[in-house]
Amino acid sequence: MRVTETVTSGARRAQIVMAAIDTIAELGYGNASFARIAKRAGISSTRLISYHFDDKAELVRAVVGAVLAEAADYMGKRLRAGGTRPELLATYIESNLEFIAEHPTAIRAVNEIAANARADDGTSLVRLEDVDDPVSRLATLFREGQEAGDFRPFDPVVMAVTLRAAIDAAAARPDLDPHAYAAELVALFSLATRKDPS
Repeated sequence: MRVTETVTSGARRAQIVMAAIDTIAELGYGNASFARIAKRAGISSTRLISYHFDDKAELVRAVVGAVLAEAADYMGKRLRAGGTRPELLATYIESNLEFIAEHPTAIRAVNEIAANARADDGTSLVRLEDVDDPVSRLATLFREGQEAGDFRPFDPVVMAVTLRAAIDAAAARPDLDPHAYAAELVALFSLATRKDPS
């Protein structure tokens, strides 16, 4: 009985998170009330949301966590195939931009939360770097590539911040062709990081 309850509870939470993603993406964070999320989820009462999430802050953290976990899984499958550091860098860029292109609703919801979800004191409810730290992971990739002799000397953190900013900018521009944008970023960062052949 407990296993069934846990599965049912997990399914209900996932249903609410999906409804919250759709509602926030369509109406904006400020208009995404529990009542509107409940209606989209097809549940009869906001009490079911309150049963699973203490407040809107907990729900939006769950939304961001779910989207980032899905992105990590999506990208991880390709990154685990391996390759040289320059190949891994290209795979990282391409798979990240493909995820953004294939999940526009989820990306809009996360962007809306990052821009507008604030606590009473004005601080952000969700800091993406607290949930996921892609800059540190990219800096490690760059550092390891330098140690292996695949990349030229540069500040790995600066390069990681720059690449993340370029990728994140694409999330705010749904009019961009993700494949063309990825190809340009791969070319740009390949040139920016490659070891001098001399």
